[in-house]
Amino acid sequence: MKAGRLLARLAKLDSCAVSDAMDKLGLKGTVTGLAALTSTRRIAGRVHTEQMVAKEKATRRAGPPVHAGVRAIEACARGEVIVVEQRSGIDAASWGGILSAAAKRKGVAGVIADGPVRDVDEARALRFPVFGRSATARTARGRIVEEASDVPVVIGEVNVRPGDYVIADASAVVFIPAADASRVIEAAEQIAARERAMTKAIRSGKPLPEVLGAAYEHMLKK
Repeated sequence: MKAGRLLARLAKLDSCAVSDAMDKLGLKGTVTGLAALTSTRRIAGRVHTEQMVAKEKATRRAGPPVHAGVRAIEACARGEVIVVEQRSGIDAASWGGILSAAAKRKGVAGVIADGPVRDVDEARALRFPVFGRSATARTARGRIVEEASDVPVVIGEVNVRPGDYVIADASAVVFIPAADASRVIEAAEQIAARERAMTKAIRSGKPLPEVLGAAYEHMLKK
């Protein structure tokens, strides 16, 4: 199935339904603790990655210096998502306001950073979604640098590759391997439909034990 169609279907779901689908299929992809720092808007898209490391651990030396995030923004098509690995343990921003402005202009759907970010108020003013571990005012300058872009990264405990799919909202961030996207989205749609039916039954006055019962507990059985 074409990526555009899959994305349109993914955008109608939420992270919980997708996470349940991943559980049902025995896949790993849910990352908790990445807060929606600048917007309540859900994002869904394909991934471009960026890897940040402590300055003294950088191995990329050749060529002129390039500001972190520039390569990822330039690589993005409209609606794609930038995912940043900043697991150095250093309190320094892996994303900031100028990058948010540039990404917004390019049509990037949002940024997900496993690490601190800064200029949160600027991104809020832009209505640009940024998810991160925390907010900070500390600059990356002299502390962390971009090691690579569009390479496999680790976010939480999940291995993420360029071209994978992601959905992120106030509950969690869920990554879907590209090869599994079709079956994950199909399973998530089925789960979401069943839960909508349960909610409708509750609103109509059906007793809660009857609505949930054993069916809910067994929804994710393979």
